Amino acid sequence: MEYTRLGNTGLEVSKICLGGMSFGDPNKWIHSWVLDEEQSRKIIKKSLDMGINFFDTANVYGLGSSEEIMGKALKDYAKREEIVIATKVSGKMHEGPNGEGLSRKYILHEVEESLKRLETDYIDLLYIHRWDHHTPIEETMAALHDLVKAGKVHYLGASSMFAWQFQQAQNCAERNGWTKFSVMQGHYNLLYREEEREMNPYCFETGVALAPYSPLASGRLTRDWGDSDSKRFQEDEIAKRKYESTKDTDKNIVERVKVIADKQGVTRSQVSVAWLWAKGVTAPIVGITKEKYLDDFVGAFDVSLSVEDIAYLEEPYTPHEIVGHK
Repeated sequence: MEYTRLGNTGLEVSKICLGGMSFGDPNKWIHSWVLDEEQSRKIIKKSLDMGINFFDTANVYGLGSSEEIMGKALKDYAKREEIVIATKVSGKMHEGPNGEGLSRKYILHEVEESLKRLETDYIDLLYIHRWDHHTPIEETMAALHDLVKAGKVHYLGASSMFAWQFQQAQNCAERNGWTKFSVMQGHYNLLYREEEREMNPYCFETGVALAPYSPLASGRLTRDWGDSDSKRFQEDEIAKRKYESTKDTDKNIVERVKVIADKQGVTRSQVSVAWLWAKGVTAPIVGITKEKYLDDFVGAFDVSLSVEDIAYLEEPYTPHEIVGHK
């Protein structure tokens, strides 16, 4: 495993982050393809054995069951001081008033609930999960800062928003002497590169780490176009909305990934992850449903992409409709 500093923080994290959206109770959430606790624990244990110390989940994943599974497994298998646990706040957790958003009330309540589910006294990295158009950013940033000062959260991150929104939040924190965001978790991969227009340059300029989700475009970069019988591939309507409208162009990119992979004798997922590191990403968040995929991702450290390789992979790309911010 290789490690690096998380942006301008003092945190040292593995360059692969294990995502927890695939962990949960299949009978409790909208996604039937999630892994139950027994299967999830095996993957978490193997990731620790391989040196991964960076773990990502969210309050809304499995309506809390992902945090419960990950928290219990990490408590059983890891030393708390050596690992970095990231979770998110914002998703709808219950119907009725104050059941979602980034109000002070919701943030403080949900962090307390996340701490219980994760079985920990503090959250290393707390993300706001998308932008809340109904709550003043000053209210959100003040609540987050109070959590940091109280020691319940150590660092802050943001996920899936426009660059002008992220800059507005950062400026608000700086104006008031509050804690700023240290990490951006955006939607970024070879098939979706809209973050390169404004968000990534802003983060590079200001020392904010990039920890993108969906590094393999929901598996589309790992196989021949349309060649999958996996349950998630068939059922994930959100992923279909992200990629189906640009499938003709995306197919060309997928084919070029295969060319580079075959030339180097590596897998397509290794090429895709190596490309992200070459583009300045700190730690892509990988969703794992089978233990063997962990070995595949770690093998990406041995892949070296030339300037010509990168240009070849990127050349077919065309602008995509913005997805993930709403």
